[in-house]
Amino acid sequence: MPSVKSLVESKSLCTVPSEYVCHKTRDDSIFSEAQTIPTIDFAHLVSPIPDQRSQAIQQLARACRDWGFFVLINHGVSETLWDKLMSASHHFFDLTEEEKTEYAGRQLFDPIRYGTSFNLNVDKTLFWRDYLKIHVHPQFHAPTKPPGFGEILEEFCKKSRQVCGELLKGISKSLGLEETYIHERLQIESGSQLLVINFYPPCPKPESAIGLPPHTDHGLLTLLLQNQLDGLQIQHKGKWVPVHPLPNCFIINLGDHMEILTNGKYKSVVHRAEVNNKAARISIGTANGPPLDTVVGPAPELLSDAHSPAYRALAYGEYLRFQQSLQLDGKSCLNHIRL
Repeated sequence: MPSVKSLVESKSLCTVPSEYVCHKTRDDSIFSEAQTIPTIDFAHLVSPIPDQRSQAIQQLARACRDWGFFVLINHGVSETLWDKLMSASHHFFDLTEEEKTEYAGRQLFDPIRYGTSFNLNVDKTLFWRDYLKIHVHPQFHAPTKPPGFGEILEEFCKKSRQVCGELLKGISKSLGLEETYIHERLQIESGSQLLVINFYPPCPKPESAIGLPPHTDHGLLTLLLQNQLDGLQIQHKGKWVPVHPLPNCFIINLGDHMEILTNGKYKSVVHRAEVNNKAARISIGTANGPPLDTVVGPAPELLSDAHSPAYRALAYGEYLRFQQSLQLDGKSCLNHIRL
């Protein structure tokens, strides 16, 4: 299957090819521009001043409970590294099709997979998106092209994993648990980290196509950075809320396994990626979860007679296999293991 980028560059497109046409409903266009997702100051979350950290943990609890998405500022990942990663990612997608298809993995857990859409075996409509997926922890992998890409990726993934670790400590505390609870219960130090770089080429009729349809993420937390183009939208109280990119800020969202672990106290949130007709949008996300063989179920400490388990426990790797075998469709995968 040719990439969307090659399709755009090989033809003077004035319309969207039929296999990419996404039929949208009236509900797809109900927006709420007045609302914005919360902001968490990472420096306060790791502050040595008890009152400052306590207040940040309370803010984190509200963001997780009410939104499932938040902006993270002052996270300590340098803007220089950020710019290098974005530039190198752009250079990867500028490689020839022959060079990129060297990384066209066929299996879910292949170390590196370059491709298009989501799952070409089941997608009824193709998505206006090319991707590069890399398993970067517990073993680090990276393409050898473009030169220096691997070194940039490794530095970024290490730093983003540190940020994720501190967020998980804060979330543990926000649930009334020991700050190391999630780390110890789900073996986070040897856990899974998947880096996904999404490339959304300009689209001649963006209202007719979709970059990624409404879905939730697997894992505990996804850390996302993006170039300065709108596209990410989240579902909140029945309306779509655009998430406008801010310089040097992570967008954090809770994944399905955070909802499972907290027995629904904190929920994963449906989101989508729209496309535009102006320029290519790039988003870079790291999905963080436990080791693939770790069984994830509701934390016993959060259960009671009034709060029985709401989800069936399942190995993390099995959940990923199931999710990747389906079409992307809201919370359909998570719904499969609800009790």
